[in-house]
Amino acid sequence: MSSGVIIATPEQMEALGRHLAGILRRGDVLILTGELGAGKTTLTRGIGEGLGILGTVTSPTFVLASTHPTGGEAPLVHVDAYRLHDALEVDDLGLDPAASITVVEWGEPFAEAFGDAWCELVLERPMGGVDADAPLDGPEPRRVLLRDHGAPGLFGRLDAVLMKEGTTHAVDGD
Repeated sequence: MSSGVIIATPEQMEALGRHLAGILRRGDVLILTGELGAGKTTLTRGIGEGLGILGTVTSPTFVLASTHPTGGEAPLVHVDAYRLHDALEVDDLGLDPAASITVVEWGEPFAEAFGDAWCELVLERPMGGVDADAPLDGPEPRRVLLRDHGAPGLFGRLDAVLMKEGTTHAVDGD
């Protein structure tokens, strides 16, 4: 089972990220799944703001991974796995998910390379007549689904935040 919430604007997506930052801990791994323009980097930017990173989060497409010191107990590691071909390339990045808060865009095919347990946030755009490459600045709401992959503690913390964000509902079959 998974749970989800509707996010109406880019500002709300960033706000969701800021709220999620408040419950993330060293060793937590979030895998973000969604089409181009679904809001993965926008959500991660909010997480970075909530963690108090210096600077801003940008898409790490050309550097694959960016480490952002937070001033807290763990840095934010933002990974873009879009250009990776296999789990060995994840290993070549030399990341230590146990010592950081790790957010991975496009990471579903390689999720197990980041650890034994993670949670996945699936960001869905509306279908029909919407340009999939358009940035998250249009009026279309996004549906954010939360799925647990062996991390029930993280799932529970994330689910509690989603419940506070708005109309949250259970989704069977995921």
